[in-house]
Amino acid sequence: MKTRIIVGSRGSKLALRQTDLVLDRLKSFYPEIACQVRVIKTTGDRDLKSVLDEIGGQGVFVKELEAALLSGEIDMAIHSLKDMPSELDMDFKLAAVCMRTDARDAFISSSGLPLAQLPLGASIATGSLRRAAQLRQCRPDIAISPVRGNVDTRLRKLNAGEFDGIIIAAAALARLGWQDRITEYLPIQDFLPAPGQGALAVETRAYDTDLNPCLEVINEEPLWQSITAERAFLRTFGAGCRIPVAAFATVQAGNLRIKGMAASIDGTTMLRDFREGPAPDAERIGRILAESLLGLGARELIHG
Repeated sequence: MKTRIIVGSRGSKLALRQTDLVLDRLKSFYPEIACQVRVIKTTGDRDLKSVLDEIGGQGVFVKELEAALLSGEIDMAIHSLKDMPSELDMDFKLAAVCMRTDARDAFISSSGLPLAQLPLGASIATGSLRRAAQLRQCRPDIAISPVRGNVDTRLRKLNAGEFDGIIIAAAALARLGWQDRITEYLPIQDFLPAPGQGALAVETRAYDTDLNPCLEVINEEPLWQSITAERAFLRTFGAGCRIPVAAFATVQAGNLRIKGMAASIDGTTMLRDFREGPAPDAERIGRILAESLLGLGARELIHG
């Protein structure tokens, strides 16, 4: 194991907290290493007004970190896994995944009322097409307010009365110690999460033969199998997919079960299905689930 590692991270409170969690786990196996965290500002951090899909989708929180990896400025990067594209360039490697504390979405209400009890026409903020579509399914009367920014920025806007509620990943709030703000955890059967949601990822240079084997100790195999299925599901829809999709997989006793969703932008059409099978077949199972939804009508939603 290298004795000194330079670690790339975005600069938000959440990103730095997640980086610390992964490094604490790594140091528990390699107490002799010294880690220096280098903050890298990404396109997604600089542009807080544009819709993510309009400025590059998932890659907007990753590409500057990958550039720093390629240049040798950093040795590894730590991401929220859901921010990573489903396909990596051959120069990079997803070296480890860990610490999926909670994949659910959480609802925070300014009034303390749960989602079902909000008055007609209440406004809820989210920057996610996936969350918006599922929200419209259960509360078509709700006014959806687009929002971007770090978790603390979004909560300040809620506190200022800009909207009546907000939906945020439960894992983000837990890692920041802000669980007490949560009005309710949204059930996965109604709010299926984004592929990789709640999990942390370590990305490295594919050819770093010194570092990559050492990171295997923090990789969690059942989680690896789950996210392999989820990312295969997402990848099957293709890089040009601009409709809401969601997937969540679990592994128990060597058996993998994955649920998937694809919807129209307005949430009026929503397709759901699931598959299960041996966990080592995770890639195939995720792909088959996506192909099923494409056959049920998701292909027509993508192509309009």
